[in-house]
Amino acid sequence: MTERKPPGVDFESWVDKQIRDADARGEFAQLPGAGKPLPSEVDSTYDELWWVKRKMAREGFSVLPPTLALRKEAEDALEAAANAPSEQMVRRIVEEINVKIRDVMFKPPPGPPLGLKPYDVEEVVGRWRERRADR
Repeated sequence: MTERKPPGVDFESWVDKQIRDADARGEFAQLPGAGKPLPSEVDSTYDELWWVKRKMAREGFSVLPPTLALRKEAEDALEAAANAPSEQMVRRIVEEINVKIRDVMFKPPPGPPLGLKPYDVEEVVGRWRERRADR
């Protein structure tokens, strides 16, 4: 729209006129979803952030509370340690995740409790050695 509102014309009536003119030209006839009801969440109450949640779902993005994100990271770290090519790498992976776990234990972020304690590096290395010996 390049047309400017003329001076002295009420803004609302000018906008209404623009919409009526566009409708008369058929500019709204071929819009996707024309004539269909808007999608709604049948069983939920109004949520001010509905559009944020819908966009995050559409983009495949999720946000976990920090403690849940760390739980997932700890699981991934144990899996990475199990598949590590060397004992040195296993130790490094476990020690790095232990630093993060200790930080959260002493300075808890908001959200659910972590429910983890640092891993015993020697125990993880021992399991790693057993799996390597079985191959």
